[in-house]
Amino acid sequence: MSKFSFEDIGAVVATFACGEDVTGGKVVKVTENGTVGLCSAKDKFCGVAMEPRKGGAAVQVKGFVTVSTTGSLTPGWANVEADGNGGVQSSADGGIPVLVVSAGENSAVLCL
Repeated sequence: MSKFSFEDIGAVVATFACGEDVTGGKVVKVTENGTVGLCSAKDKFCGVAMEPRKGGAAVQVKGFVTVSTTGSLTPGWANVEADGNGGVQSSADGGIPVLVVSAGENSAVLCL
């Protein structure tokens, strides 16, 4: 357990329409005007959905956020992409540049 918490620092959250497949804690992408959906593997994501309600979801698009990971990430700057399971993975051919401030076996804290 870290002595430091980065939770919610610099969080910028926007509300989007969403389908029933969107669940809290999963990375999402913009699918049409003002609407987000779940990402497939290797997709670039726009943020992390909070728990949706009544066809809408708050999505954290900036700031520090905890995400699930496939494979390992190393603290420091990294390029990541959606893993197809609601989390992220390292991207060898593009992805989104993020700052990884903490990385564990199945999760990481990123600054979007």
